[in-house]
Amino acid sequence: MATKLLLTFAICRLIVTVGLTLDPTELLLLGVDAQLSVDPTDVKAASLDFGLLTGAQPPLAVMHPASSQDVAQLVKAAYGSNFGFTVSARGHGHSINGQAQTANGVVVQMSGSIGGSGVASGRKPPYPRVWPQERFVDVWGGELWIDVLRSTLQHGLAPKSWTDYLYLSVGGTLSNAGISGQAFNHGPQISNVQELDVVTGKGELLTCSEEQNSEMFHAVLGGLGQFGIITRARISLEPAPQRVRWIRVLYSNFSTFTRDQEYLISLHEQPASQKFDYVEGFVIVDEGLINNWRSSFFSPHNPVKISSLEPNGGVLYCLEIAKNYHESTASTIDQEVESLLKKLNFIPASVFTTDMPYVDFLDRVHKAELKLRSKGLWEVPHPWLNLFVPKSKIADFDKGVFKGILGNKTSGPILIYPMNKNK
Repeated sequence: MATKLLLTFAICRLIVTVGLTLDPTELLLLGVDAQLSVDPTDVKAASLDFGLLTGAQPPLAVMHPASSQDVAQLVKAAYGSNFGFTVSARGHGHSINGQAQTANGVVVQMSGSIGGSGVASGRKPPYPRVWPQERFVDVWGGELWIDVLRSTLQHGLAPKSWTDYLYLSVGGTLSNAGISGQAFNHGPQISNVQELDVVTGKGELLTCSEEQNSEMFHAVLGGLGQFGIITRARISLEPAPQRVRWIRVLYSNFSTFTRDQEYLISLHEQPASQKFDYVEGFVIVDEGLINNWRSSFFSPHNPVKISSLEPNGGVLYCLEIAKNYHESTASTIDQEVESLLKKLNFIPASVFTTDMPYVDFLDRVHKAELKLRSKGLWEVPHPWLNLFVPKSKIADFDKGVFKGILGNKTSGPILIYPMNKNK
């Protein structure tokens, strides 16, 4: 649920030499300054990921870097090693199919190093550095987005584009795309990066942007970690709103649902008062979803019955929209929202609205995670599939998958993000 685009973290397969093996203790002789841990707890943690779908062998060691130079030094040692071993970068461990794991090498633990026991004494990765006038922030590749948000909010600023779950690493989501309900307006997270520091497969540390090493810049962004390890990213910022009006409406007709989604994202060039800031949606194939996961604002005391909204017991579609605002403009938010809702064709009795602080809206999925953890439902396998479907084929997808393969079967979350192709 948290991983929008198979959140595989930055990984660079460097060299595999058949027939040669490396003893873990020999790694400690490579001259790498940052601490290499062979502690069983570290090694075991690095052999697992969010997907829990693979039974990978543990790595030989785990590295806790404190700088880009640490990462470059390790990769350079791997590249020049006679033994031949792999290096894999791991963020918060939210890959699905073992992409951030390696059995015969070293996992670079990019996230969780600040203050972690694995870091050599006194050495920590750099904290986010905000440039308020220029409206950007420089962040360590292993920084979690929730901590980026906390740092930028101290200056009244925030990144423009998000994922729905903030406990993911910057380098991890930028190695994929980083898509959420803001992508129709600002593009995915990779469209809001000004500059990167990247460690290549040879251990070179490159700064890249649209103007400098541009081929590497575009290869790494959304490159699934196959071209280098992101150690620093410069992220564009905008003034942070204070509150969010969060709305969900239901549809029983798929073409009406997608038509309204497409209309809303077509407004992306309109003034802020004439568009929503967040447009998403999800498919409801069983009543459990609408009253449980991601549905905290459907009241549990008054559960929504699919049969009451869809007499034939078919699939329902939920349009999820949100509008950001400041306390100073609170007097106009009702009028702006009502004007936009009047142009949509949802089921009239299905409007559910709530109002909350901006941070609470961005961090809403983490609250669902805590509930699942409390019930022992988090440390379980998480298969996940992500597809870009063209507008011309989405109706076929609804018929064949939502109404066909899935029908009324119990299912995990099915999220639909409408996107403008030019973004």
